[in-house]
Amino acid sequence: MKKFIVLYHMPNDVLAKTQNTPPEEAKKGMERWQQWAEKCEDHLVDLGNPLANGEKINVDGSTEKSEREVVGYSILQAKDINHAKELLKDHPHLSGWDDSCEIEVHEAMDLPG
Repeated sequence: MKKFIVLYHMPNDVLAKTQNTPPEEAKKGMERWQQWAEKCEDHLVDLGNPLANGEKINVDGSTEKSEREVVGYSILQAKDINHAKELLKDHPHLSGWDDSCEIEVHEAMDLPG
């Protein structure tokens, strides 16, 4: 099995709206995430966490606010990228928030040597 890093993207204006979600609506949203996690079974290595306040570190050591709009991550274990994409089908991040939300999935490669 291979590991895949899943990155969740959401525009900052949409993220700001989610910050004011009423508790009962937030609970329903988390229920959809739990249902997805159960569907993945042991292929979900780490449900992950929300991410915020990203900083870009430049070659010269200077930093600036990240503009990549990464709002969370998960780690999956799957046979290949197609299997990982199948596990992400009907993911709650892509339903209910906004049509501009996206998911990226990257295979974690072995270190050389």
